[in-house]
Amino acid sequence: MTTENRKIAFICSKGNLDMAYPALIMGWAALGNGVDVTIFFTFWGMDMIHKKRVDHLEMPPVGIAGMKMTMMGLPSGNLGIPQIMGVLPGMTAVATALLKSKMKGLEVPSVREYLQMLVDGGAKLYACKMTADLYGLKKDDFIEGVDSIVTASEFIDMTEGAQIIFI
Repeated sequence: MTTENRKIAFICSKGNLDMAYPALIMGWAALGNGVDVTIFFTFWGMDMIHKKRVDHLEMPPVGIAGMKMTMMGLPSGNLGIPQIMGVLPGMTAVATALLKSKMKGLEVPSVREYLQMLVDGGAKLYACKMTADLYGLKKDDFIEGVDSIVTASEFIDMTEGAQIIFI
């Protein structure tokens, strides 16, 4: 009797810095538990694997109603950042710098480093063919470690039996 490894697949559809980390952190934890990990990047999530974008992901504060100033390392009790402040020039840069600083203080790897750790640990990374075609991207546009560009149908076939998490 053979037992098949547990499988988990993440679909990354967002390219904001705060949306990049959930799949990376959970993927790394899964690998540590012996789970097979596959990550499919589509639409703006492909910024995470795009050579020119991976090191420049941002965290725009607009639309994050639950973002607290204390979460960003600023003393302010439990006050949220008023949404109107997010539209002010420079607020995305400020929020991004605060998040990166806080992550660095916690010794959290950068997105690029996390992706390399995942690849080194055996995770499989795939870019969405429809999105690549839409944006005019080729495999050479992606970081090392991206296995290939696949269709959604191919991704579904290759992750049969996997728990799928959409981010």
